[in-house]
Amino acid sequence: MRKLLAAMAFAGLTSGALAAEPELPRSMVWSAYDLGSSGYAEATGIANALKKNYGTRIRIVPAGTSIGRMLPMVTGKVTYGFLANEAFFAAEGTYDFATEQWGPQDIRIVMGRLSSNGFATAGDIGVKSIADLKGKRLGFVKGNPSVNVKNDAYLAFGGLTRDDVEMVWFGSYSAMKTAVLADQLDAFGSVTSSANVREIEASPRGITWPPFPPEDKDAWERMSEVVSFLSSYHETRGAGISEEEPVNLVGYRYPMITVYQNATTADDVYNLVKAIDLSYDDFKNTTSSSFNWKLEIAGRPPYDAPAHEGTIRYLKEKGLWRDQDQAWQEKRLARLNSVLAAWEKAQADFHDWRAAEKEKGNKVDAAEAWPSYWAEYRENNL
Repeated sequence: MRKLLAAMAFAGLTSGALAAEPELPRSMVWSAYDLGSSGYAEATGIANALKKNYGTRIRIVPAGTSIGRMLPMVTGKVTYGFLANEAFFAAEGTYDFATEQWGPQDIRIVMGRLSSNGFATAGDIGVKSIADLKGKRLGFVKGNPSVNVKNDAYLAFGGLTRDDVEMVWFGSYSAMKTAVLADQLDAFGSVTSSANVREIEASPRGITWPPFPPEDKDAWERMSEVVSFLSSYHETRGAGISEEEPVNLVGYRYPMITVYQNATTADDVYNLVKAIDLSYDDFKNTTSSSFNWKLEIAGRPPYDAPAHEGTIRYLKEKGLWRDQDQAWQEKRLARLNSVLAAWEKAQADFHDWRAAEKEKGNKVDAAEAWPSYWAEYRENNL
């Protein structure tokens, strides 16, 4: 009887907690991809829904680079970032985050929409497969490893490298759309639902998406050697894509609502996730992919960094946090902590090595020597 009463009391407390209105701050500042991106559109859709339902005012700071989205998070000007795979590189301390000014970042994922991605390709150049992009003009973005490294992975799928394409560099993500429209670029990595690709679809050039056949195991193996967070995704929505004309693309998480571990509390994140969940019907049609913000899809891992404690608490209350999610969380958190510890040890060893070299009369340029030192340290110790 006592156990039954305890269970009833717990159920009452849980239902009461779930029934309580979310408590949000009066205002928030978020960062996102730049104007025209689906990340910006969806951040805006969610922000508008939260303002409508809870009165909180949200300002969104657009940025075309990974560093541009994360730097205001570091300085405290932004609390939550709607990030792409820079979350993975930041947590690992690789690419643009391998510099001594950055290193691995102690971040957590609040939610992450399941998304498809591929090469948005001008429809007038005859590309039918990834391999057909050989010799074509492919877009890269300075300071944006989320774009550039996935480019490398996609090229590997087709047996290509950067040497096989004409690399065209841009200062922001949205600038690539304009270049395609002006016939200055042939393809760039993109989601299927952004305003950018819709403009290309409606242009005289049209749009196509070279596929990633899931049965091509060798190609997927080549791609997984570049990045580990990609999977197959059968896409039926987006520019130039429909139920009648689907495409097998690459699946990953974008955007991911990301926060620094020490930037806010578990209560704050719990209330934000709850508010987003309860507001889902008000923003689920923002883009053709916004339906994937449904809690049981966007809340549960895997994604590019460990889940936030507040997210886990809310998912547990909803009965959505499962044993396999907890196992994933423990493994991912252990990985992040090991990378953070390795960075501190590598930094100390590096400075000792520089001091020893100085004693020998050898001057070491830290900015030049550190990235390769860290890369070798990672290979040997992680």
